[in-house]
Amino acid sequence: MSDPRAATLSLLAHRAPDATICPSEVARAIATDWRGAMPAVHAAIDGLVRDGLVQLSWKGRPLETRSGPYRIARLTVICPGLDAPDKAGRESM
Repeated sequence: MSDPRAATLSLLAHRAPDATICPSEVARAIATDWRGAMPAVHAAIDGLVRDGLVQLSWKGRPLETRSGPYRIARLTVICPGLDAPDKAGRESM
């Protein structure tokens, strides 16, 4: 796989829902020269953030934009009343 956007989404899909990945993992998945692939990875991540598909964090704190070191996670969207478990642990409808 040589597409950083697809590689990011694939890596996240194969992890626990609350797991994060490092951008260097994406670069290693798409190129043997992973350091050379980092600019393309960063650009792809910026697009995924802009498209609302991933969220960024560092040391557990959310980041609105990519800056310095960061981790990548699936975007967590909670729709009040739609998918939130009730007090008994059942999903509401």
